[in-house]
Amino acid sequence: MKTTYEFTRWPHLRLACTLLALPLTLVLAAPSARAQETKASDEKAAVEINQTFFFHNITQQNELNDIQTDLRNMFPHVRIFAVSSQNAISIHGTPEEVEAAQKIAIELDRPRKTYRLTYTFTDRDSENTAKVQTVSVVAASGEKSILKLGSKVPIATGTMDGDNSKANTVFQYEDVGLSIEATVGGRADALSLRSKVEQSSLAEEKSGIGPQDPVLRQSVLENTTTITPGKPLIIGSLDVPGATRKLEISVVAELIK
Repeated sequence: MKTTYEFTRWPHLRLACTLLALPLTLVLAAPSARAQETKASDEKAAVEINQTFFFHNITQQNELNDIQTDLRNMFPHVRIFAVSSQNAISIHGTPEEVEAAQKIAIELDRPRKTYRLTYTFTDRDSENTAKVQTVSVVAASGEKSILKLGSKVPIATGTMDGDNSKANTVFQYEDVGLSIEATVGGRADALSLRSKVEQSSLAEEKSGIGPQDPVLRQSVLENTTTITPGKPLIIGSLDVPGATRKLEISVVAELIK
């Protein structure tokens, strides 16, 4: 007689077989899962690339720092390094991340607008007679431009014993005349202009401290204004040192490129 065993009649036998098969399945599946994870990790590492971007319109260190900070905030998982000596930024990431960072870097590396700033000085005396002088300076957006017209005057500041037998007078040179510092920025239709205009001259009287010590008369105008290109703007007036005249100052900005 042929005997047939049915698991339904011995449920404990079916459970035992299932429990014996389960560890074997786990043993066979575990190496395969680890291999897939390792392969996926290797594939991810393999698609990361390095790219270096060179900037052509950056002239200051803080500009490179600002671009680096912007890219790091936009791509927190990408490694970004600035090379200030080369005006460059190196990026390590996926091709997609590098391409997106490159687009932003190109947008930020825009050429600076250049303006011609023409300062007009109207010298008025007590009889309201005007004498006009104009001075122009070229300024790039965001950068300071300096113009000086005048002389360097030696001022004795002390003495120094060279060989313990004869004293040598020590001089310091001061700029006397007209000095202009200008920084322009902002939008093209409403520029922000920071101006510092300094007018100095030598007085006829002496200081009384030493026989060669002169007296310097100085007037300084420093302010920040909003100016529309092509339209003159009066930014202030100065009392002429040692005189009863006034110096009215206006400026006009013209876009060069």
